[in-house]
Amino acid sequence: MVTLQRQGTITFEMSSTGEEACSVASAAALEWGDWLYPQYREVGFIFWRGMSIQDFVHQMFCDQCDLKQGRQMPNHFGSRVLNVVTVSSPIGTKIPHAAGCGYAMRLEKDPHIAVCYFGEGASSEGDFHVGLNFAAVRSSQTLFFCRNNGYAISTPAWRQFASDGVAPKGSAYGIEAQRIDGNDFFAVYGPVHEAKRKRKLILIEAMTYRLGAHSTADDPSLYRGEEEVQRWREKDPILRLRRYLEKQGLWNDLEEQKWKQTVQQ
Repeated sequence: MVTLQRQGTITFEMSSTGEEACSVASAAALEWGDWLYPQYREVGFIFWRGMSIQDFVHQMFCDQCDLKQGRQMPNHFGSRVLNVVTVSSPIGTKIPHAAGCGYAMRLEKDPHIAVCYFGEGASSEGDFHVGLNFAAVRSSQTLFFCRNNGYAISTPAWRQFASDGVAPKGSAYGIEAQRIDGNDFFAVYGPVHEAKRKRKLILIEAMTYRLGAHSTADDPSLYRGEEEVQRWREKDPILRLRRYLEKQGLWNDLEEQKWKQTVQQ
Protein backbone atom coordinates (compact mmCIF):
# COMPACT_ATOMS: atom_id res chain seq x y z
CA MET A 1 0.00 0.00 0.00
CA VAL A 2 2.91 2.36 0.68
CA THR A 3 4.24 1.60 -2.80
CA LEU A 4 0.85 2.26 -4.39
CA GLN A 5 0.54 5.55 -2.54
CA ARG A 6 3.99 6.64 -3.72
CA GLN A 7 2.88 5.82 -7.26
CA GLY A 8 -0.20 8.00 -6.83
CA THR A 9 -2.64 5.10 -7.15
CA ILE A 10 -4.13 5.57 -3.67
CA THR A 11 -4.17 8.75 -1.62
CA PHE A 12 -3.14 7.76 1.90
CA GLU A 13 -1.65 4.94 3.97
CA MET A 14 -0.59 4.26 7.55
CA SER A 15 1.68 1.28 8.12
CA SER A 16 1.86 -1.07 11.10
CA THR A 17 5.52 -1.97 10.67
CA GLY A 18 7.08 -2.73 14.05
CA GLU A 19 3.74 -2.91 15.89
CA GLU A 20 2.24 -6.08 14.41
CA ALA A 21 2.33 -8.16 17.60
CA CYS A 22 0.00 -5.75 19.39
CA SER A 23 -2.84 -6.32 16.94
CA VAL A 24 -2.32 -9.94 15.89
CA ALA A 25 -1.49 -11.43 19.30
CA SER A 26 -4.39 -9.64 20.96
CA ALA A 27 -6.76 -10.75 18.20
CA ALA A 28 -5.61 -14.34 18.71
CA ALA A 29 -6.55 -14.10 22.40
CA LEU A 30 -10.09 -12.85 21.72
CA GLU A 31 -13.32 -14.36 20.39
CA TRP A 32 -15.52 -13.38 17.49
CA GLY A 33 -18.23 -12.07 19.84
CA ASP A 34 -15.89 -9.49 21.36
CA TRP A 35 -16.36 -6.00 19.96
CA LEU A 36 -13.23 -4.29 18.66
CA TYR A 37 -12.64 -0.55 18.41
CA PRO A 38 -9.44 -0.10 16.37
CA GLN A 39 -7.23 2.80 15.55
CA TYR A 40 -5.20 2.97 12.34
CA ARG A 41 -2.59 0.29 13.01
CA GLU A 42 -4.77 -2.69 13.86
CA VAL A 43 -5.00 -4.03 10.29
CA GLY A 44 -3.54 -7.33 11.52
CA PHE A 45 -6.51 -8.17 13.69
CA ILE A 46 -9.11 -7.58 10.99
CA PHE A 47 -7.22 -10.05 8.81
CA TRP A 48 -7.20 -12.46 11.77
CA ARG A 49 -10.95 -11.93 12.13
CA GLY A 50 -11.48 -12.93 8.52
CA MET A 51 -11.38 -9.89 6.25
CA SER A 52 -9.72 -10.84 2.98
CA ILE A 53 -6.76 -8.94 1.60
CA GLN A 54 -8.91 -8.23 -1.47
CA ASP A 55 -11.61 -6.53 0.64
CA PHE A 56 -8.92 -4.51 2.40
CA VAL A 57 -7.52 -3.39 -0.95
CA HIS A 58 -11.01 -2.31 -2.05
CA GLN A 59 -11.23 -0.15 1.08
CA MET A 60 -7.82 1.37 0.40
CA PHE A 61 -8.93 2.26 -3.15
CA CYS A 62 -12.39 3.41 -1.94
CA ASP A 63 -13.83 1.82 -5.06
CA GLN A 64 -17.30 0.46 -5.86
CA CYS A 65 -16.51 -2.87 -4.15
CA ASP A 66 -15.52 -1.16 -0.90
CA LEU A 67 -17.78 -2.32 1.96
CA LYS A 68 -18.17 1.35 2.94
CA GLN A 69 -18.82 2.43 -0.65
CA GLY A 70 -15.99 4.93 -0.61
CA ARG A 71 -17.39 6.94 2.31
CA GLN A 72 -14.22 6.67 4.37
CA MET A 73 -10.59 7.61 3.85
CA PRO A 74 -8.18 4.78 3.03
CA ASN A 75 -6.94 2.82 6.06
CA HIS A 76 -10.28 3.40 7.82
CA PHE A 77 -11.29 -0.25 7.86
CA GLY A 78 -14.09 -1.94 9.77
CA SER A 79 -16.74 -4.62 9.41
CA ARG A 80 -20.17 -4.92 11.02
CA VAL A 81 -20.14 -8.67 10.29
CA LEU A 82 -16.81 -9.10 12.11
CA ASN A 83 -17.76 -6.85 15.07
CA VAL A 84 -15.03 -4.36 14.15
CA VAL A 85 -16.15 -0.73 14.49
CA THR A 86 -14.84 1.46 11.67
CA VAL A 87 -11.66 3.45 12.28
CA SER A 88 -12.19 7.19 12.65
CA SER A 89 -9.64 9.96 12.20
CA PRO A 90 -10.26 11.91 15.44
CA ILE A 91 -7.96 10.54 18.14
CA GLY A 92 -9.47 8.97 21.27
CA THR A 93 -13.13 9.19 20.28
CA LYS A 94 -13.61 5.42 20.49
CA ILE A 95 -12.56 5.25 24.15
CA PRO A 96 -15.93 6.40 25.58
CA HIS A 97 -17.73 4.23 22.99
CA ALA A 98 -15.88 1.11 24.15
CA ALA A 99 -16.54 2.01 27.79
CA GLY A 100 -20.26 2.20 27.05
CA CYS A 101 -20.21 -1.02 25.05
CA GLY A 102 -18.51 -2.83 27.94
CA TYR A 103 -21.08 -1.42 30.37
CA ALA A 104 -23.93 -2.68 28.18
CA MET A 105 -22.31 -6.13 28.10
CA ARG A 106 -22.21 -6.21 31.89
CA LEU A 107 -25.87 -5.19 32.16
CA GLU A 108 -26.88 -7.86 29.67
CA LYS A 109 -24.60 -10.49 31.26
CA ASP A 110 -22.89 -10.87 27.91
CA PRO A 111 -19.83 -13.17 28.17
CA HIS A 112 -17.79 -11.02 25.78
CA ILE A 113 -15.75 -7.83 26.16
CA ALA A 114 -15.14 -4.60 24.27
CA VAL A 115 -11.54 -3.84 23.27
CA CYS A 116 -10.39 -0.32 22.44
CA TYR A 117 -7.01 0.32 20.77
CA PHE A 118 -5.25 3.67 20.80
CA GLY A 119 -1.78 5.21 20.84
CA GLU A 120 -0.20 6.87 23.86
CA GLY A 121 -0.98 10.28 22.34
CA ALA A 122 -4.69 9.60 22.82
CA SER A 123 -4.18 9.66 26.60
CA SER A 124 -3.71 13.42 26.23
CA GLU A 125 -7.27 13.73 24.91
CA GLY A 126 -10.27 14.42 27.12
CA ASP A 127 -12.04 11.32 25.77
CA PHE A 128 -9.43 9.13 27.47
CA HIS A 129 -10.16 10.50 30.93
CA VAL A 130 -13.93 10.54 30.46
CA GLY A 131 -13.92 6.99 29.11
CA LEU A 132 -11.70 5.50 31.81
CA ASN A 133 -13.60 7.17 34.63
CA PHE A 134 -16.96 6.00 33.27
CA ALA A 135 -15.66 2.45 32.77
CA ALA A 136 -14.24 2.34 36.30
CA VAL A 137 -17.40 3.64 37.97
CA ARG A 138 -19.65 1.33 35.93
CA SER A 139 -17.33 -1.71 35.98
CA SER A 140 -17.41 -2.00 32.21
CA GLN A 141 -16.26 -5.21 30.56
CA THR A 142 -13.71 -3.23 28.60
CA LEU A 143 -10.06 -3.73 27.76
CA PHE A 144 -8.25 -0.49 26.95
CA PHE A 145 -5.20 -1.37 24.84
CA CYS A 146 -2.65 1.43 24.52
CA ARG A 147 0.12 0.98 21.95
CA ASN A 148 2.90 3.18 23.27
CA ASN A 149 5.07 3.47 20.17
CA GLY A 150 7.01 6.46 21.48
CA TYR A 151 5.62 9.15 19.22
CA ALA A 152 2.33 10.98 18.65
CA ILE A 153 3.16 11.72 15.01
CA SER A 154 6.32 13.77 15.69
CA THR A 155 5.91 14.44 19.42
CA PRO A 156 7.91 12.06 21.67
CA ALA A 157 6.20 10.61 24.73
CA TRP A 158 8.37 12.58 27.17
CA ARG A 159 6.96 15.81 25.74
CA GLN A 160 3.35 14.61 25.96
CA PHE A 161 3.02 13.97 29.69
CA ALA A 162 5.06 14.00 32.90
CA SER A 163 3.72 10.69 34.22
CA ASP A 164 5.67 7.44 33.93
CA GLY A 165 3.94 6.42 30.72
CA VAL A 166 0.23 5.61 30.43
CA ALA A 167 -0.25 2.73 32.89
CA PRO A 168 -0.27 4.96 36.03
CA LYS A 169 -3.20 6.88 34.56
CA GLY A 170 -5.31 3.74 34.76
CA SER A 171 -4.39 3.22 38.40
CA ALA A 172 -5.43 6.81 39.13
CA TYR A 173 -8.97 5.91 38.04
CA GLY A 174 -9.05 2.67 40.00
CA ILE A 175 -8.46 0.48 36.94
CA GLU A 176 -6.00 -2.41 36.97
CA ALA A 177 -3.11 -1.48 34.70
CA GLN A 178 -0.29 -3.52 33.20
CA ARG A 179 2.76 -2.52 31.18
CA ILE A 180 3.91 -5.22 28.78
CA ASP A 181 6.44 -5.80 26.01
CA GLY A 182 4.35 -4.99 22.95
CA ASN A 183 6.94 -6.53 20.62
CA ASP A 184 6.65 -9.99 22.21
CA PHE A 185 3.74 -11.98 20.77
CA PHE A 186 3.34 -14.10 23.91
CA ALA A 187 3.68 -11.16 26.30
CA VAL A 188 0.72 -9.56 24.49
CA TYR A 189 -1.37 -12.72 24.19
CA GLY A 190 -1.19 -13.66 27.87
CA PRO A 191 -2.75 -10.63 29.61
CA VAL A 192 -5.32 -10.12 26.85
CA HIS A 193 -6.42 -13.75 27.14
CA GLU A 194 -6.63 -13.39 30.92
CA ALA A 195 -8.71 -10.21 30.67
CA LYS A 196 -11.01 -11.94 28.22
CA ARG A 197 -11.38 -15.02 30.43
CA LYS A 198 -12.29 -12.99 33.52
CA ARG A 199 -14.22 -10.29 31.59
CA LYS A 200 -12.41 -7.73 33.70
CA LEU A 201 -11.77 -4.04 33.22
CA ILE A 202 -8.09 -3.38 32.51
CA LEU A 203 -5.70 -0.90 30.88
CA ILE A 204 -2.77 -2.48 29.04
CA GLU A 205 0.17 -0.33 27.97
CA ALA A 206 2.09 -2.22 25.29
CA MET A 207 5.57 -0.80 24.76
CA THR A 208 6.42 -0.94 21.07
CA TYR A 209 7.90 1.24 18.31
CA ARG A 210 6.73 2.62 14.99
CA LEU A 211 9.51 1.65 12.57
CA GLY A 212 7.97 3.49 9.63
CA ALA A 213 6.55 6.95 9.18
CA HIS A 214 3.38 7.99 10.99
CA SER A 215 1.68 8.06 7.59
CA THR A 216 2.61 8.64 3.97
CA ALA A 217 2.32 12.39 4.76
CA ASP A 218 5.08 12.18 7.38
CA ASP A 219 8.89 12.39 7.25
CA PRO A 220 10.22 10.81 10.49
CA SER A 221 13.83 11.82 9.72
CA LEU A 222 12.87 15.33 10.83
CA TYR A 223 12.33 14.30 14.46
CA ARG A 224 14.29 11.09 15.14
CA GLY A 225 17.64 9.60 14.19
CA GLU A 226 18.37 6.46 12.20
CA GLU A 227 20.41 4.98 15.06
CA GLU A 228 17.29 4.93 17.23
CA VAL A 229 15.32 3.19 14.49
CA GLN A 230 18.04 0.59 13.95
CA ARG A 231 18.10 -0.29 17.67
CA TRP A 232 14.40 -1.05 17.51
CA ARG A 233 14.72 -3.10 14.32
CA GLU A 234 16.43 -5.80 16.38
CA LYS A 235 13.32 -5.87 18.59
CA ASP A 236 10.96 -6.24 15.62
CA PRO A 237 8.07 -8.51 16.71
CA ILE A 238 7.97 -10.54 13.49
CA LEU A 239 11.73 -11.13 13.63
CA ARG A 240 11.50 -12.22 17.28
CA LEU A 241 8.60 -14.57 16.60
CA ARG A 242 10.42 -16.06 13.60
CA ARG A 243 13.54 -16.73 15.69
CA TYR A 244 11.39 -18.44 18.32
CA LEU A 245 9.65 -20.63 15.73
CA GLU A 246 12.98 -21.58 14.17
CA LYS A 247 14.35 -22.65 17.56
CA GLN A 248 11.25 -24.80 18.03
CA GLY A 249 11.77 -26.42 14.62
CA LEU A 250 8.51 -24.95 13.29
CA TRP A 251 9.95 -22.60 10.65
CA ASN A 252 12.99 -22.29 8.37
CA ASP A 253 14.44 -20.23 5.52
CA LEU A 254 12.70 -22.32 2.85
CA GLU A 255 9.27 -21.87 4.43
CA GLU A 256 9.98 -18.16 4.84
CA GLN A 257 10.83 -17.75 1.16
CA LYS A 258 7.79 -19.74 0.00
CA TRP A 259 5.49 -17.69 2.22
CA LYS A 260 6.90 -14.36 1.02
CA GLN A 261 6.44 -15.39 -2.61
CA THR A 262 2.82 -16.39 -1.91
CA VAL A 263 2.05 -13.09 -0.18
CA GLN A 264 3.70 -11.03 -2.90
CA GLN A 265 1.78 -12.90 -5.60
